[in-house]
Amino acid sequence: MNELFFTLGIESWKPWVTALVLPPLPFLVLVLVGARLMFRRRLLAWFLILLAVLGLWFSATGALGGTLIRALTKPPSALIEREVAELRKAPKTAIVVLGGGRRVLAPEYGVSSLNERSLERLRYGIWLARGTQLPVLFSGGVGHGAATGASEAEIAARIAEQEFGIKLRWTEGNSRDTRENARASVALLQAAGIEQVVLVTHGYHMTRARAHFEREMAPHGMKLVVAPMGLPASSRLTAMDWIPTDTGFELVRLALREWLGRVVGA
Repeated sequence: MNELFFTLGIESWKPWVTALVLPPLPFLVLVLVGARLMFRRRLLAWFLILLAVLGLWFSATGALGGTLIRALTKPPSALIEREVAELRKAPKTAIVVLGGGRRVLAPEYGVSSLNERSLERLRYGIWLARGTQLPVLFSGGVGHGAATGASEAEIAARIAEQEFGIKLRWTEGNSRDTRENARASVALLQAAGIEQVVLVTHGYHMTRARAHFEREMAPHGMKLVVAPMGLPASSRLTAMDWIPTDTGFELVRLALREWLGRVVGA
């Protein structure tokens, strides 16, 4: 389906399609449909309204968010100390950090900046680089339908050097989604003689990212090591996990967005 968007030249519609199919819009539509049926099919109307209310409630809970993250995205385990130590001896290896969004202008700094997800990924990538002495590539351009301006990779290079004191070896600023991240990054690294990639992104995003990178790397015989971050410390639920929160709402949308991205091949 992702190829269809590109074939039709409507890839900029992807953010709109995402907004239409993810909560809360589908549940709000159910409320409107239920209200419209109230005077003709009252039982069905109340059923739809109740379904919408429950959907809105649970789609903002950490309980459902965490469950969907585990079930739909299947995040791998974090690298352990022994695995990080082994990377110190790995030849022809590079760390690839995937962008997750940017702020066109951060008024407090007076320049563009990365959003929270991208900063978390960059921080972990730099932490790995310091522990392994491996070079870093940051991949991220300007997303579909986003405002023009500096790419995520350009912003990341500036932040890495000015705030973390490390210079990125490569920047890839043309990709607009995960599929393009993989295609452009692998081409750049393969030309540089890299034979193994340590992939850094959030745990919920790793399954989709790994599939794209493995597909691009296979013809070149390159190896992939996944280095997920942002993983939950525990899967145990508490009473508060059933209360709607902004964090719970974000988790539900992230899980569904990742699942949708895998379905359409983005």
